Amino acid sequence: MELPTIGFVGVGRMGFNMALRLNECNYPVTAVYDVNAEAAADLAGKTGATVCSNLADVTQKADLIFTVVTDDAAMRHIFFNDGDNLLVGAEGKTFIDCATLSPGIHVEIETACHDAGAQSLEACMASSIPQARQGTLYLMVGGTEVVFSAIKSVLEDLSQSLRFVGPAGTAAQVKALVNMVMNMNTAALAEGLGLGQALGLDLEMLCEVFAQTGANSRVLETDSEDMLGRDHECYFSCEHASKDSGIALDVAKEEGVQLPLAQATFEQYEKLKAMGLGHLDKSAVAELTFPGRGGEGII
Repeated sequence: MELPTIGFVGVGRMGFNMALRLNECNYPVTAVYDVNAEAAADLAGKTGATVCSNLADVTQKADLIFTVVTDDAAMRHIFFNDGDNLLVGAEGKTFIDCATLSPGIHVEIETACHDAGAQSLEACMASSIPQARQGTLYLMVGGTEVVFSAIKSVLEDLSQSLRFVGPAGTAAQVKALVNMVMNMNTAALAEGLGLGQALGLDLEMLCEVFAQTGANSRVLETDSEDMLGRDHECYFSCEHASKDSGIALDVAKEEGVQLPLAQATFEQYEKLKAMGLGHLDKSAVAELTFPGRGGEGII
């Protein structure tokens, strides 16, 4: 069975490693596009893909096009930019949109793809860089089940678990809630450990107790050591935490729902951005809660 050709638009940390994974699974990665020319050239060198200077060229060179861009504005640019966009000559192509975006933009993209004779899915990721590289992502998929079934095998090669959640926009809603709760858990853990330090408690002991009680959480496993050691190498940035909490707050506003904890968490990450620390991992929220830190000495 001939495998589909693959294109990638957006080859940052996640897109880059997803492309490498598919290349190792013998999918022909034929086209890459990124505003970061160095990253695009690096990936092309590793996969044999062509670096495209035009978005329409990516569509022309690939059957399936993955998009992993930063926000709604970037998504509108690659699909709706006058003159050059992914929908030029898109008939018969399938777009797989993996970024964390507002639910509404996914609905817009699905409609636009349909009008162009193409198909689209949203495949929202609830994992990080190592999982992208290893093909063990958790993917929440939204769109039509017919399109999902047609490309399910490709998504399975990227993931250890797939969940089809409903029509276009639904996966983005679920992802917004996932990241909203994750960000709140991260901020809550930072406050607990910060107060523990102020009390003079053994923080490793405190983490052990947290793990055996109702204070346990996934972020205790992933972030506590980094908070204690002030090691905020980026896996999921403060900027992204702010953006994603903001998406959830916008959705809540549309529904008339109050989210005071999500709002407080959003403001914490906005503060880190204002301090020039937005590029650090979300664990850097501990810089706001541990006594005597305040971000000083962090690059």
